[in-house]
Amino acid sequence: MSISITTEPPLQDDVRTLVAELNAYLMPLSPREFQFQMTVEEMSEAALTLFIARDGTGQAVGMGALKEHGDGLGEIKRMYTLPQVRGQRVGARILERIEELAHKRGIRRLVLETGEGAGFEPAWRVYERGGFQVCGAVLDYPDSGYSRFYEKKFA
Repeated sequence: MSISITTEPPLQDDVRTLVAELNAYLMPLSPREFQFQMTVEEMSEAALTLFIARDGTGQAVGMGALKEHGDGLGEIKRMYTLPQVRGQRVGARILERIEELAHKRGIRRLVLETGEGAGFEPAWRVYERGGFQVCGAVLDYPDSGYSRFYEKKFA
């Protein structure tokens, strides 16, 4: 399958669809108060760069974003791939593109929050295969037991 990954603005119907599918996937996996979802409007902030993966027909099949926090710190947000492309390294390729941009922008540490429990195993595999390591709570996320935190440091 041919996949292209580019930076795109979030205010698009197909991005809204990806966000809605991600939210629907997450809803039954952990309590709502421990889900840190972003709307496409929130994803439009200047500090966030969104990557969209599209298949050969132009359909959006995955997404992931880099949010810059300053002082060499970046956060990975809204990683998601459609079920029909899972196992084809689309998530890994999005993660690689995020890392490339982080390097260019002088980010020395990438962090992320994901769920802790059944249903999150595919995300853990992508991050761990990408060289991320489990760490303690990051940024202003609560250490609730419903989240797993990862980091990757660059020299």
